[in-house]
Amino acid sequence: MTIFERIKEIAKTRGLSLQDVATAAGIGINSIYGWKNKKPSIDRIKAVADVLGVSVDYLLGNTDEMHANKDKDMPVDLEETLSKLGPSVSFGGKELTDDQKLKLYEMAKLMFGD
Repeated sequence: MTIFERIKEIAKTRGLSLQDVATAAGIGINSIYGWKNKKPSIDRIKAVADVLGVSVDYLLGNTDEMHANKDKDMPVDLEETLSKLGPSVSFGGKELTDDQKLKLYEMAKLMFGD
């Protein structure tokens, strides 16, 4: 499995698009797609690993165990994440969609450094 395939698989498991991962990692929005054909820098791999809560070794294919590299990584289970936000979260009088709830959760994690 390539680094691109691993990132895509983990992102999907976490309910994220590759663009979401790239943005949270502070790299170009389509950078990860370019990794299909060229090797990224270790700094970029580290940034993506941090966003996904896995080790750089996992992304590089050196191990098949994800080994979280943060104490408080993002939950793997999308349903668990959404349940933490409650069944009915609203903004401006409108209930948020599951995708909006997840983005809210991601923003809060980035803001509070958790």
